[in-house]
Amino acid sequence: MQRALVSSIFSLALAVSLASFSGCTSNQNNPDEIRQRTAEATETVRRDAKAMAEGVKEGMSSDKKALNINKASREDLLTLPGLTEHEADRIISDRPFDNAHDLVTRRIVSESEYDKIRDRVIASR
Repeated sequence: MQRALVSSIFSLALAVSLASFSGCTSNQNNPDEIRQRTAEATETVRRDAKAMAEGVKEGMSSDKKALNINKASREDLLTLPGLTEHEADRIISDRPFDNAHDLVTRRIVSESEYDKIRDRVIASR
């Protein structure tokens, strides 16, 4: 009887040990799966950080102040995309302008050239 009791206790202890062991080694804690989830999370963070950095860069470049064509220096005018030295000199000599589109109406730049700088120029006195 005592032997049966010891055997029952041993069997119960073995069953509890196996159950707890199998509970500790679930698929969620598998090292390979942890590495995989970590790699996926890292890739997501890297992608999101890159997108955020590009957005900040784009935002900072578009926040540049518009250039006042009535007051800008020749060097400042030459920073406008596609503007030549001759066109910069004409802008300075033809001042003042009522609005930025006067660059087209006075035939200093073409409409297509103006479209490239439209967001970067103003004409205030």
